[in-house]
Amino acid sequence: MTDRPKLGAIAVVQRGDAVLLVQRGKAPNAGLWGFPGGHVELGETALEAAERELLEETGVVAQAAGYLTNVDVIEHDEGGAVRVHYLLAAVRCTYVSGAPVAADDAVDARWVPVAEVRAGGLPCAPRVAHVLDAVGAP
Repeated sequence: MTDRPKLGAIAVVQRGDAVLLVQRGKAPNAGLWGFPGGHVELGETALEAAERELLEETGVVAQAAGYLTNVDVIEHDEGGAVRVHYLLAAVRCTYVSGAPVAADDAVDARWVPVAEVRAGGLPCAPRVAHVLDAVGAP
């Protein structure tokens, strides 16, 4: 359980017709695909956190270009109490270098065609499509 929301950042990196996604190894969303990201550390901006988390989870280097949208992740336990509450800042990032290799709490990392994501080709975390809409991905 939590007593207040936690702030996180997700890195949204598009390269051609694909986006960089990771398969989560830990809750929330274990086993599901989503954008790389994690907690914002004290004294760190969400833009900085997105770049750092991207590098830690995938080995890919990108530069934060600005905020896209916010994503609320709220999960309840069987009794209805809030178990998890994150506010994620979705950050558009411009690819610089590196090939995705899963690390940290990601079990897989790869470039996935946007069309495959939109068609439901991977089991994705809730709101992935919403973030793609904010990016303007087809």
